[in-house]
Amino acid sequence: MNRKYISLYIVILATLLISCGMDKKQLRYEGEDLTGQVSLSRDKKSKQAELTVNLPGDWQLYGTDTNREVDRDKAVISGMRPGKYPLAYTDVTYQVYQFTSPQGEAVIAERQLPIEGSYNFRELGGFRTKDGKYTRWGMVFRSDDLMHLTGSDIHYLNSIPLRTIVDFRSESKIQASPDKIPSGDTRYVPLSITPGNLTLSSGFDLAGLTEQAADSMMRAVNRQLATDEASIQQYKTFFALLQNRESLPLVFHCTAGKDRTGFGAYLFLSSLGVDQEVIMKDYLASNHYLAGKYSDLIRQYPFVKPLMEVRQAYLQNAIDSINESYGSVDTYLENVLDVDLKRMKEIYLY
Repeated sequence: MNRKYISLYIVILATLLISCGMDKKQLRYEGEDLTGQVSLSRDKKSKQAELTVNLPGDWQLYGTDTNREVDRDKAVISGMRPGKYPLAYTDVTYQVYQFTSPQGEAVIAERQLPIEGSYNFRELGGFRTKDGKYTRWGMVFRSDDLMHLTGSDIHYLNSIPLRTIVDFRSESKIQASPDKIPSGDTRYVPLSITPGNLTLSSGFDLAGLTEQAADSMMRAVNRQLATDEASIQQYKTFFALLQNRESLPLVFHCTAGKDRTGFGAYLFLSSLGVDQEVIMKDYLASNHYLAGKYSDLIRQYPFVKPLMEVRQAYLQNAIDSINESYGSVDTYLENVLDVDLKRMKEIYLY
């Protein structure tokens, strides 16, 4: 047979194999952007999971195995109209799903993990980038402190399985309230970042504090997160871990998971090309997730509210300081934090 035809036959055969089998197992995004049209959530206490669909037409939800390969031969659940649909579970473990519809396909998982011992444990997967790609689910997570993890929390985190914990809390806080580590295979990495007074236990004078002063304090703290040399070194180490596949999956956290962690999430998503408005929305979501953590304290001391929440001006202060000192976030990532932006995208984007 002519070599030209042999090569053509091989190409056709490979294409058929992909369309008939191999591609069926691959997680993927196709068609319209379904962000906001389909989502998965789970109650932290009851563990009941619920799929929300805001799309017309036939749709299907397929599960994945431990290797994150899709089983498209049997849908976990399917429907013909928008609505909220409960999912049945025999075991509460981390799961990624493939959603398909006439409008398109999307990969989904739980944005807020059902961790009883934490308020602000969230996924950083599923965010659309400016060039139409999406951040991978099950790779990087953000959280508040992990000292109150329950047995079921440990079981859930081991099902990810979590390989690295990065702790941005102060050394004194780490010693007083150590994290609970999911398993012996999970690496714990303390990277203390302590610009300004980030906790009420730091000893500043509550009696002399005003809400305006607290707001100004948080603006200054966020500027220091971006420019303080000690903070820069810790975020540099953080990105060295992120660029090492053996560190993944990874969770990074501080006490509330909103300032040091919020800035870390901003840098991570920026390195992947996620739009700044999308990142800011995720940053501000901490106010929703942390609502119950500090409500009693705020009722007792209303003027500490700026310390217990995030505000757009806080993160914007850090962003402005980066642009003023380094020209752009990309320059800051590449030249200051030694981030290989191409490698980050190869690791973390669908």
